[in-house]
Amino acid sequence: MRAITQITIWYKLCFSLIRITYALTMSPVALSLEELIPSNHLKSHIYAICIRTALVISTLFVGLSVPFFGLVMSLIGSLLTMLVTLILPCACFLSILRGKTTRVQVTLCIIIIVVGVISSVIGTYSALSKIIESLRS
Repeated sequence: MRAITQITIWYKLCFSLIRITYALTMSPVALSLEELIPSNHLKSHIYAICIRTALVISTLFVGLSVPFFGLVMSLIGSLLTMLVTLILPCACFLSILRGKTTRVQVTLCIIIIVVGVISSVIGTYSALSKIIESLRS
């Protein structure tokens, strides 16, 4: 019984994270499109609802119509996510505070960069191998 409860909790957590991530990603696009609405229609929320609905439907259409969309997204994600979340922040920290960092900070940053590069290489290799496998079959 406990295992089923844990699986349910993990499922709900993952589903919530996916919904939040999608909303955070699409929000700047929606806000940019909402700025194109004429100023006399800004009070109405129907335009914002229509724009966001159209974005979700267009995303669904692209995801269903492009072959290997999930595999391509995993390739892009493995490359860019590690770069943006692990490698670049540490590299920028070391670059900006070049002479002011302690040995512990430099060591931790180097460890994080190495872990990011290794994770990126493994993820990229995995995504590329799955893409090649899908193309062969």
